Amino acid sequence: MKSFKVGHASATVWQDAAQSCLKQLGKTKANLGFLYITDALVDDISDILNYFKEHTKVSHWVGSVGIGICSSKEYFDVAAIAVMLGDFPEDSFSVFSSITQDMSEFSNTHKTWCDMTHPKLAIVHGDPRNKQMDQLIFKMSEYLGDGFLVGGLSSARYHPLQIADTINKGGLSGVLFSSQINVTTRLTQGCSPLGKRHQITETSNNIIIRLDDRPALDVFKEDIGKELAADMDKIAGYIFAALPILGSDIGDYLVRNIIGIDPKHKLLAIGDKINPGMSIMFTQRKLDLAQDNFLKMLNKLKKQLKGKKPKGGVYHSCVGRGKSLFGENSSEVKMIQDVLGEFPMVGFFANGEIYYQRLYGYTGILTLFL
Repeated sequence: MKSFKVGHASATVWQDAAQSCLKQLGKTKANLGFLYITDALVDDISDILNYFKEHTKVSHWVGSVGIGICSSKEYFDVAAIAVMLGDFPEDSFSVFSSITQDMSEFSNTHKTWCDMTHPKLAIVHGDPRNKQMDQLIFKMSEYLGDGFLVGGLSSARYHPLQIADTINKGGLSGVLFSSQINVTTRLTQGCSPLGKRHQITETSNNIIIRLDDRPALDVFKEDIGKELAADMDKIAGYIFAALPILGSDIGDYLVRNIIGIDPKHKLLAIGDKINPGMSIMFTQRKLDLAQDNFLKMLNKLKKQLKGKKPKGGVYHSCVGRGKSLFGENSSEVKMIQDVLGEFPMVGFFANGEIYYQRLYGYTGILTLFL
């Protein structure tokens, strides 16, 4: 696997942005393309994909629509395209289209290839409208023998579409890589723990009634402190719930939104189904803590690289990060460059991030081809 080529641009019309990307790519041998476009161009996604297929002679493509996309800079609220080309060994990857309900169709089309190559990594994109997405992610990882999934759910104001050779929607799609492809990937959390873990002792679907056998709202107020407890309107976009992952040796957790508070009955509602006996804690979304977590992750990757530069990379971040957390001027992707140096990279800001077998929120996932 040789080095990758990348191009990215913004323009009033998609043709100008595509031509600029093509010029940056130059003449290169490639057989797989990664394509991300902002949702301002979603109505033109088929034309954009066909343009790059025709002009690069690359027939296999994966990617997504995003409210924001990135390369060496970030693009939000503009019409923009980011594209990366890679030249992989023959039969080392396989693109698959949308899995919407179960693995039967995927098995029919990919079982032989999977049995031959033993894929351990898939870069995937999903439709946030599919209510079974959590289960699909888990089922696919299990099908691959605990295969590692990385990616994100499309983020768009109207049409959250994906690319997997053709335009996809409704499920999970992407590209599988055989075990001969050398990659590494890590996740960084955007929300940090605020207090200790609590045990959920009474629930109703996604509503927490009691924590540690006490009224849920009483426990919540103690954790967030008197100032926030006195003005609960201030917690929106700042305080979140987190579900610790059982058996994680790094204290990993899934961040979920707090979607309702009932002061009269002292109840909390979160954006996930919960059951008695589960653990929960509360987290805060704070710039300095997110930066510290990100830098720790990047420095671990740098140590692992032992002075080598990645050949290419894909970055999947959350729409709750980017400019809304790290600020303007592409501050988030610049942190990657500051630690790891400049290398070809594309990605987007997702409506939920996929890592291993789970769907995360407010995280950043960097996958590097070595």
